[in-house]
Amino acid sequence: MTAELVRGQNHALPQTRLELRVSAGSPVVAGATFGDERGTVRGVEWVAHPGRHRLPGLEVSRQAAADHRLAVDLEALPDEVHRVTVLLALPVGVGGPARFGATAAPFVAVTGLDGTEIATFTLTGLDAESAVSALELYRRQGAWKVRAVGQGYAAGLAEMLTDQGLTGAAELAAAIQEAVAGSLARSVAPPPPRTPEGDRVRHGSGPSAHRPPSAPRPAAHPPATPRPTTPAPPPTGTGATADALPDPATTPAPPPTGAGATAGTASAPTPGGPIDYAHPRRRHTAPPPAPPTPPPAQPGQAARPVAGDATGWSMDERLYNQIWGMFEDLARAVAAYRSAVDFAESRMGQELDRSLSDPRDRIGGAGDRAREEARAKRDELTARAREVLDRDLAQLAAEAAVVEPALPAAYAGWDNPVWHAHRIPMELPMALRLGDLHLPERSDLRIPLLVRLPLERGIWVDGGRTASEAAALTDSDRLRRLALETAVLLAARLLAVYPPGEFSVHVIDPAGSAAGPLAPLVEADVLAAPPAAGPGGVASVLAHLTRRVDLVQMAVRAGAADSLPPDLDTGEQLLVVNDFPHGFDDRAVTQLRYLADEGPAVGVHLLMVADREDASAYGPVLDPLWRSLLRITPVADNHLADPWVGHAWTYEPPATPPGSRVLEQVLAAVTAARRAAGR
Repeated sequence: MTAELVRGQNHALPQTRLELRVSAGSPVVAGATFGDERGTVRGVEWVAHPGRHRLPGLEVSRQAAADHRLAVDLEALPDEVHRVTVLLALPVGVGGPARFGATAAPFVAVTGLDGTEIATFTLTGLDAESAVSALELYRRQGAWKVRAVGQGYAAGLAEMLTDQGLTGAAELAAAIQEAVAGSLARSVAPPPPRTPEGDRVRHGSGPSAHRPPSAPRPAAHPPATPRPTTPAPPPTGTGATADALPDPATTPAPPPTGAGATAGTASAPTPGGPIDYAHPRRRHTAPPPAPPTPPPAQPGQAARPVAGDATGWSMDERLYNQIWGMFEDLARAVAAYRSAVDFAESRMGQELDRSLSDPRDRIGGAGDRAREEARAKRDELTARAREVLDRDLAQLAAEAAVVEPALPAAYAGWDNPVWHAHRIPMELPMALRLGDLHLPERSDLRIPLLVRLPLERGIWVDGGRTASEAAALTDSDRLRRLALETAVLLAARLLAVYPPGEFSVHVIDPAGSAAGPLAPLVEADVLAAPPAAGPGGVASVLAHLTRRVDLVQMAVRAGAADSLPPDLDTGEQLLVVNDFPHGFDDRAVTQLRYLADEGPAVGVHLLMVADREDASAYGPVLDPLWRSLLRITPVADNHLADPWVGHAWTYEPPATPPGSRVLEQVLAAVTAARRAAGR
């Protein structure tokens, strides 16, 4: 029976291999400290945090998230450790709540490896605190117990670590927050929370047919249901720290597309509160239609996959939710496999240590037999885990083979035949494909990287050679050209999926070095103006877009959308910047940072093609700019992280088939649609 703890209450732990599950209303940092018999943290090496996520017998998440899983093996802790304290803190400088009182009460569950709950604790009564000691595992007379703590700290991590006796607490707290900011900057943004009826429907067996839902928790709105996955062996590896962030919404209405629409919105979200993605005319209607029923399966076989195997109001929405479901299924299936492999290696090491602890057994037949038996058990566990993974991967590959041909243009790759019959839509799609993602366990299983529209953050195409090994092996000039071509393909895709006249593209090319890659856009006459060159052109474009942001912001705040100047283009704007910071003075750099921060909320988006090394003279001044942008690369690179378990995914940039003229055909369709609409 699960023990529901209150502050100060303790409970005996029946086992030593545990999982600590944390659920919160917004992303939090989850860490842990070791304490000696007096509860003192002896040094920074006794603190597990996102920048150093593994300690002996303990592993925590490597990024901030609304849900965490911490793996603990009490038998593997150092002998001098008598206490493990679980810490939660709000990330600093990422735009989230600044105090726990502004978010749902955190919930912590201590579970066995099979998911059975041993004890739970809901941290109620928090207000101004930004960090909290949630609970502690402590050793008393040789037995381990858990105690609910719930001690909050208004001054944050530094105060909490100082209270535990750590020297250099302020420096470590700053380093932890810096590591968290870096991980959030490279993480793929999760989709909005789904409504209770919005869980993805899966038929048959496979990655999503086994994992039980996580424990319920008090929340301001219904909690997201974690996607099931294959049951994992005792978690000890990277995949053990599952980051279950919200899943796709099943009844979202895309945010208004232009500045005018933004200014005219009747109701705005309460500052600091959750955004309501529900369509205002669907709040009191029936739940979305059920997904299509798959064809019946043969006895003993999994049901055949179908496209649109998710709930949603339209086929596009179902496919969007299905793709994100496949993304999470693959992340969790691989996490379970990697965890099993790590566990097998750890178990082999422990068995060898025990069997060979006597020096007399290290030589001769007994030692050899012990080593062979330990390796055989390791190989058996690894083979079983691989068998489960291969089964899950096969099902996901079959699903991907069905889904990919059914994708609409906005979600499809450039090699999809849907582009050859593409017509410019009259409504904005839910999302846009930026490229593909895959993991090394099966590199041919590609997951489309979809981002919601309108864009919620800018994009940075990194043309630097120091960013990755693949980039370092590519010629500098070729790498810059590939980066520009990637940016052109993204701009063309945005133009092709927006209704005619509702999306404009501006280009800053200070040195005029991008004439070749920009030729398709220029020749199709789809740019708002010719590419701006020189310092004068840079200043003119930035002044124009900065004025637009200022005017729309004032109109939104005053509730006076009708007061906007008649010559102001209220459609979405995309600014493509090449060769930054060439041609930019200090004023221009400040304006660019302003557009990156304030522009997305009012329909001005940034697409930068830049090498960070070229802007190194600005030092840390530009760090917020780089962190605010979603970084992609013109060559394959494993720099993006999923929002659930934090795998490093290899990103494959978009590319047209060799010899294809699909880009020219799509841009010609954009031009024709604009002329037909009189734009």
